[in-house]
Amino acid sequence: QVQLVESGGGLVQAGESLTLSCVASGSIYSFHVMAWYRQAPGKQRKFVAGTARNGNTHYENSVKGRFTISRDNAKNTMYLQMNSLKPEDTAVYYCAARLWIGGGYEVKETDSWGQGTQVTVSS
Repeated sequence: QVQLVESGGGLVQAGESLTLSCVASGSIYSFHVMAWYRQAPGKQRKFVAGTARNGNTHYENSVKGRFTISRDNAKNTMYLQMNSLKPEDTAVYYCAARLWIGGGYEVKETDSWGQGTQVTVSS
């Protein structure tokens, strides 16, 4: 199974930017969907953004216009460019990917997940 490793998290002030990376141990071309999820303290993990193999993308409403998801198959890497960060964006961000077709941009717990990277936005 392909391993996913996130990086790029950190502590920033509100209004600043961060770019998260998710590097796979193997080819990501076969993944039908790759996505970013996040989990804030005391809350459930939630979908943030997803990208399909055909290049389509989808975003959770609160990050539309601020976050951009992309994937580079040649580098086996997915990115999340986060601009205009807000304190409510504070969470552990997870990279996820699946091979199966269908189901929108959902990634199930049984699919491939990274260990997460912490993003903290101070006000």
